[in-house]
Amino acid sequence: MRNPVDNLRQDAAALYQGYSAAELDRQYNARATVPDATIYLRAYAEQSAAMRAVLPCRCGVAYGEHEDEQLDIFPAPKPDSPVLVYIHGGYWRALSKDDSSFMAATFTAAGATVVAVNYSLAPGVTLDRIVEQNRRALAWVHRHIAQYNGDAARIYLCGSSAGGHLVGMLLAPGWQKAHGLPEYAAAGACPISGLMDLAPIPATHINEWAKLDAAAARRLSPIHHLPEQGGPLLAVVGATETAEFRRQSRSYADAWRAKGLQADYLEIASTNHFDVVLELAKADSLLTRALLRMMGMGG
Repeated sequence: MRNPVDNLRQDAAALYQGYSAAELDRQYNARATVPDATIYLRAYAEQSAAMRAVLPCRCGVAYGEHEDEQLDIFPAPKPDSPVLVYIHGGYWRALSKDDSSFMAATFTAAGATVVAVNYSLAPGVTLDRIVEQNRRALAWVHRHIAQYNGDAARIYLCGSSAGGHLVGMLLAPGWQKAHGLPEYAAAGACPISGLMDLAPIPATHINEWAKLDAAAARRLSPIHHLPEQGGPLLAVVGATETAEFRRQSRSYADAWRAKGLQADYLEIASTNHFDVVLELAKADSLLTRALLRMMGMGG
């Protein structure tokens, strides 16, 4: 007799995109898509440390009471500048703000304030808790970013993988008023390789730490919580990522457009799940130029 976990995996896989349980698990195993993911994780950390060493930075700014609730802020050169808020990935269980500011020189040189968000990690906390932390982080940025030359009316969200999911949950409606925010607190967003529909997650190895049931997966899926207004949206994915990661981003952009919202889908050639986000550190990359255009900074 199969155990309940096996039953859940098989049943969910049969209902989701026609994949077998083994293939669905492969589709969401990002590390298996590259020979050595640690190369890219090391690049995040080293390039981010270099930014903190050479740029003006207020590091470890608290947005809440828990020690994990901190921001690294790189002020723009001039007041009233656009703000890029970056949320790291790591499948909700890895990385931190210390790995999340590799793009700071590129975007501050273009005239933006850059904010790297830290949050607690699963399985030590639930995904609901992680979403709530990021919402409080955005509320803090909205209230205080003028002190760092940022314009609260021009906050742009960006995040990779799990960070892309969290961007989607910040764009979802219904929570802003309780945090003292306007209904549309972000001027635009760029989720990269985002997990926008969590329905398949309970059928994969990721649920060992995500610990989602079907109800939680739906509650925490950005694709089921689209705003009535918003945008522009730029959903980005690496061209060599799995079919499911590409479909997640494409479907999210399609859902925005179906509501009459502005959204684009962009595959970055010759990039994978891990190095696509490093394109943000290159001033002349297709991704950087597209995001700068969204932010009204040329590109």
